Amino acid sequence: MSVVSSKLITAEQLLEMGDIGRCELIAGEIVHLSPASYDHGDIAMEIGALLRNFVRPRRLGKVLAAETGFRIRRNPDTVRAPDAAFVCSERIPKRGTKGFFDGEPDLAVEVLSPSDGKTDVANKVNDWLEAGAVSVWVVDPTAQTIAVHRSGAKTDRYGGKDMLDDEPTLPGFELSLEDLFSEG
Repeated sequence: MSVVSSKLITAEQLLEMGDIGRCELIAGEIVHLSPASYDHGDIAMEIGALLRNFVRPRRLGKVLAAETGFRIRRNPDTVRAPDAAFVCSERIPKRGTKGFFDGEPDLAVEVLSPSDGKTDVANKVNDWLEAGAVSVWVVDPTAQTIAVHRSGAKTDRYGGKDMLDDEPTLPGFELSLEDLFSEG
């Protein structure tokens, strides 16, 4: 992760820059991110697909793809981009909305990369929770675990043959970690 701007910019200015590569805006500074690894992309897509398959028929909201920008802080602006996200139906903007989502997702999913440091991950989780996200999942493909963070609550950790359920964010949703991390 590398910071490339010395002058603070806004979320709108970042959007106007077009395709400058994978990045986030942290306190007004562009931070470039490396492309995701194969395992990272595979697991992020699998989680996104499982979430969408649960959310869509129940009309609970929208599941958004990796790199969707969420402006979670202003002056200076912070725009984070989770690996997958869920926003409940009451908060979905109209189609054709330009710009980043103004606010936080209800659920932010962060899949760890080998280069992610503990401090960087903790900062992401804190940013999401401070902005108002209900849940943040930190998925570790190497350890084959998921840590579910919620504001003011202890972290729930899942691994092995556990079934992740995320009340109150997605009542009734269950995710088999064994299936998620299987080779098939």
